[in-house]
Amino acid sequence: GENGTGKELVARWLHAKSNRAAAPFVEVNCAAIPSELIESELFGHERGAFTSAIKQRRGKFEQADGGTLFMDEIGDMSLAAQAKGSDKDIDVDVRVIAATNKNLREEIRKGNFREDLYHRIGVVVVRVPALREHAQDIPLLVDHFIRTICAEYHIPAKRIEDEALAELQTMPWSGNIREL
Repeated sequence: GENGTGKELVARWLHAKSNRAAAPFVEVNCAAIPSELIESELFGHERGAFTSAIKQRRGKFEQADGGTLFMDEIGDMSLAAQAKGSDKDIDVDVRVIAATNKNLREEIRKGNFREDLYHRIGVVVVRVPALREHAQDIPLLVDHFIRTICAEYHIPAKRIEDEALAELQTMPWSGNIREL
């Protein structure tokens, strides 16, 4: 899905509605981690493995054991990072949910994404539509956001005029629900 469509919310909902709900939900933003650190972040490291490794650290896969590992923006992970792996076996039971705003098949064609990794993560593809594709939901979303924000500030809920809601439904919303 595009940026701002709620991919993380979908991942959290899938986790919460699963038999793994009582176990950890661990998120990793693949775009924010430099390729030289991704291996340590995902798989952990032993004390002394590199200069700043002053103690042993469990990786995200171990942290998510029994639960869900949400790999956000996996399409922005470098090719070098996509090929990383642990050099020791660690038993974990993890559901992996990966999200991206990129067309991974196109990225494979361009040589920017590993096809073998795509086949590992693309078992069930869930497309999160852009807000402009379901503009009829805007009044419900606006009502939800108004109620949430007004409750947070302890003020009475505001009402949006029908004309304003109709205008909101005609906007392009390039930032999707995040922009709304």
